[in-house]
Amino acid sequence: MSESDTTLVTRAAPCLAVVIPVFNEAATITEVIKAVASQPLVQELIIVDDASGDGTWQVLQEVAKATPTARLFQHTVNQGKGAALRTGFAQVTAPLAIVQDADLEYDPSDYAALCKPILSGKADVVIGSRFLGAGAHRVLYYWHSVGNRVLTTLSNMATNINLSDMETGYKVFKREIIQSIRIEENRFGFEPEIVAKVSQLNVRIYEVPISYYGRTYAEGKKIGWRDGFSAMRCIVKYNFLRK
Repeated sequence: MSESDTTLVTRAAPCLAVVIPVFNEAATITEVIKAVASQPLVQELIIVDDASGDGTWQVLQEVAKATPTARLFQHTVNQGKGAALRTGFAQVTAPLAIVQDADLEYDPSDYAALCKPILSGKADVVIGSRFLGAGAHRVLYYWHSVGNRVLTTLSNMATNINLSDMETGYKVFKREIIQSIRIEENRFGFEPEIVAKVSQLNVRIYEVPISYYGRTYAEGKKIGWRDGFSAMRCIVKYNFLRK
């Protein structure tokens, strides 16, 4: 974190809602919640368990007892990340909202840099980028990175905005913006859907470089090639068929 970021966080009161969609993350969720709750900007944690079957809900109940800012919600039937975010965003009361995956791929210490353009009055939405340089990045699947760049390019062509990482999990919104958008996708199609819908609003969008500690499939990574085809469907649907 730069000196200017640190100064801005010191002056800013807690103003960030962290929405955490959770599915079968009993092994990592405690560490994630502790890391999130320790960030100075965090006002509230909204955790949505999407019908986990590995004991995650029981772990969440214990962790929440020691985390006064946390609120828990549970789906009785698994619906997907987008559905969990739909539930979570509806509960946000803080001025800003960010998505935090329940694994250890994204680092909550990046919140200050991500929120800075909004707190300084320059942006309404900030999108993290794993490809702009800055911060540690675990070296993983080549074809995933190729697929990501292809999807980002197709999204940019449709939206006419120049993002470098459309599929990133770190996106920060002013509360009134995210709560004005009806999220329709239930799975990982949330990313191209939300980018399409935000691009159609008269809002200021910024990008900020972030760190990334990706997981392998053996470590619990869930997104697959089918989600890539779904993302292409969403790019077409929300940019050209729903206006």
